[in-house]
Amino acid sequence: MKALVTGADGFIGSHLTELLLATGFEVKALAQYNSFNNWGWIDDLQHNQLEIVSGDVRDSNYCREITKDVDVIFHLAALIAIPYSYVAPESYVDTNVTGTLNICRAAKDHGIKKVIVTSTSEVYGTAQYVPIDEKHPKQPQSPYSASKIGADMMAMSYFNSFDLPVVIARPFNTYGPRQSARAIIPTIIGQIAAGETIIKLGDLSPTRDFNYVEDTCRGFLALAESEQAVGKEVNIASNSEISVKDTLDLIAKLMNKDVEFVQEKERMRPGKSEVFRLYGDNSLIRSISDFESCVSLEEGLLRTIEWFSKPQNLAKYKTSIYNI
Repeated sequence: MKALVTGADGFIGSHLTELLLATGFEVKALAQYNSFNNWGWIDDLQHNQLEIVSGDVRDSNYCREITKDVDVIFHLAALIAIPYSYVAPESYVDTNVTGTLNICRAAKDHGIKKVIVTSTSEVYGTAQYVPIDEKHPKQPQSPYSASKIGADMMAMSYFNSFDLPVVIARPFNTYGPRQSARAIIPTIIGQIAAGETIIKLGDLSPTRDFNYVEDTCRGFLALAESEQAVGKEVNIASNSEISVKDTLDLIAKLMNKDVEFVQEKERMRPGKSEVFRLYGDNSLIRSISDFESCVSLEEGLLRTIEWFSKPQNLAKYKTSIYNI
């Protein structure tokens, strides 16, 4: 099987690319074009079954070119930072909605066997009930989540209108090595690893359903292999929740550091935009595949702490700057 991974230069995309190669796939990895020929987190990845291409999913002709000779598409390319979506919402529509349209249209034209479109638990907004299953109402509490709802519905329209074999993979809060500093776990670990004792954060009360990146990627692969997943929106979740405050305390304990928390206004979402509770139901993916969460939160945090604590990795992050 030959797979195209869009967004392969990013956090989850780079881990998924590695998993696919290890599983025996031939992989075409799309990194966002830039004039520095920088391929992000796959810059140093070398494999005789790997082809790296640079481009942009916003270009429909380019999407048609790179999808010509592949069997399955894992579409992860997206703008994902919620704070930046408040100031640049049009960019999110262009990349997330139009980019997904371009991939689906190209996949239809080339008869791709399966298209895995990456969603996000943010489409659910604050839980109206828990655990959150796939029937939970969608709530666009940020321009980012609105763009992902639009992308999901665009993909599903191609399943309904053209029988494109689409699967909507909906990861909850993925974390692990290489994650952007805009996310809560790298924010905490990065500041502590850099020697800070006063940790700057936003609201500590929200809960999240954290999934180690290895589990999330195995979820993608399980959905790609499941015929029952076609035409469905499927959560990749751990079936648990933990508050941001308890996450901070656990990380500090694992790093053996005594820290103090300070709330910064700029790190707070607008009141109606904050998602206060995420706790996902993973019964659907478990019923249609062999997926199980294998990495506990404590083990995943230890692996993530180990990676961020290496000077060469921490040096890639500006831990003193709030990253929107």
